[in-house]
Amino acid sequence: MTTTRRTLLSGSAAVAAGALLGVPAAHAQPGSNGRRKPTVVLVHGAFADASGWNDVAARLIRDGYPVLAPANPLRSVSTDSAYLAGFLATISGPIVLVAHSYGGIVTTNAATGNANVKALVYVAAFVPDAGETLLGLQTKYPGSRLSESALDFRPAGESVDGYIKKELFRGVFAGDLPKATTELMWAGQRPADVRTLGEPSGAPAWKSIPSWYLAARDDQVLPVAAQRFMAQRARAQVREVSAAHVAMISQPAAAADLIRRAAC
Repeated sequence: MTTTRRTLLSGSAAVAAGALLGVPAAHAQPGSNGRRKPTVVLVHGAFADASGWNDVAARLIRDGYPVLAPANPLRSVSTDSAYLAGFLATISGPIVLVAHSYGGIVTTNAATGNANVKALVYVAAFVPDAGETLLGLQTKYPGSRLSESALDFRPAGESVDGYIKKELFRGVFAGDLPKATTELMWAGQRPADVRTLGEPSGAPAWKSIPSWYLAARDDQVLPVAAQRFMAQRARAQVREVSAAHVAMISQPAAAADLIRRAAC
């Protein structure tokens, strides 16, 4: 288990209480062109739950978009991707699939072969090609502070889960948020199985589905150089913001705006 002692995959952050934010597709308001607005599916990453998307979801719901924020199991790339693929299969009509951090590898796999997914949006997220791993992409460029020394490890069945240490959580993960907020985020963090680090990604959906990317310039988890590399390779439309890793929490207006652009 040597990879588990080098670094841990990054993930999205959220306040302690989880939420599934949804408006049934049948209730979606038509867009300016008279067509039904696509369902926006928001996927969180590790150390998190869906409530990290709350401020983004609230903006989109006010604009008439049906929004769903399912729970990401955080157990393995393959099982998490299969879970999300099954979830997406229950949605009729067009989908805009949005991911933060570790959620990016999950959406990249889950959307493959789903004709309803019309756009992929990545927020400081992993955008792997086939065969690539989280560990390889996270360490491709210098700058990540999410190393072994930043983590507490706890047994999880036959594997190990990783948690960001309390004294390092804010600086590593969410340095642009108030301390009181990050204390709640730390307390409610959901770990991921560390075996996900070395699990290779499958055929990437971004090769056939248009993508957008919100890059976080002050990210201490996934270096912005890696974000730019992945976004350029995917031919994504890119916007950059001055934000730490959880850009959808500190910059919800920018994240929501990019999602709206992808939904057009």
